[in-house]
Amino acid sequence: MPRYTRPRKTWQYSNEFKAKAVQLSHLPDVKVKDVAEALDIHPFMLSRWRKELREGRIVVKDTKPTDLEM
Repeated sequence: MPRYTRPRKTWQYSNEFKAKAVQLSHLPDVKVKDVAEALDIHPFMLSRWRKELREGRIVVKDTKPTDLEM
């Protein structure tokens, strides 16, 4: 008997949202886990966004680079 599989629901976040989440995770005394929990995302996803922003793979329009740094 075949298993019933539901279609997966995927969320797409804007680059601005990702950059803001990364910015929040760089605040002093703030853990990635806490920011991810507050934003209702998986901590691994936030860690991946941090890496992607560092590598320049997340591009945010109308934002100065200094606004996204620690």
